[in-house]
Amino acid sequence: MSSIHDPRYRTIINELTKLRESKDITQVQLATSLKKHQSYIAKVENLERRLDLIELHDWLIALNDNMTDFLKNKL
Repeated sequence: MSSIHDPRYRTIINELTKLRESKDITQVQLATSLKKHQSYIAKVENLERRLDLIELHDWLIALNDNMTDFLKNKL
């Protein structure tokens, strides 16, 4: 099974999307913070592109969260 289809990975991405939405940050705003295109954010959130650990860290910084708090009880 591809790791992008692993239920644990899907949970992380779903929670990351919920976090972004709960802070009223659009995909465009997040992309701008990360110096990426909006399509990059959409592909990650639609499970078409995988985030690595460094990218996850960067997203969480842009969303004003930290890795420890975010990952608690998610895996």
